[in-house]
Amino acid sequence: MPPKTNPLKLNKLQLRTLALLQVLAEDSGTADAETGDVTITQLPQVHGDHVHVGPFTVSGRDASGFANPAVWVALARKGLARHDGLGTVLTADGAAYDTGLADRLTVPSDH
Repeated sequence: MPPKTNPLKLNKLQLRTLALLQVLAEDSGTADAETGDVTITQLPQVHGDHVHVGPFTVSGRDASGFANPAVWVALARKGLARHDGLGTVLTADGAAYDTGLADRLTVPSDH
């Protein structure tokens, strides 16, 4: 039997936010060697109808979870990521979670 897709039952916005956090962690995160958690010091800001996430341009709609407190509560409750005044942490479990969205959300930036 193949592994279950989305075993933690994240909703679409939570999945999109997690996928973007995974890109940010790969691009500019600092990993803790002991825990595998990755600290992201700055989240990108939406400008116009898009946001730059690492080397990609992403629809502002797809990145709206960054500004949604309910998304952060859900990701923290499920042990995938947490966000506070000091920064954002993508846990090792969050980095390894297969959202199935990475190839659909990321388009190389044209500027």
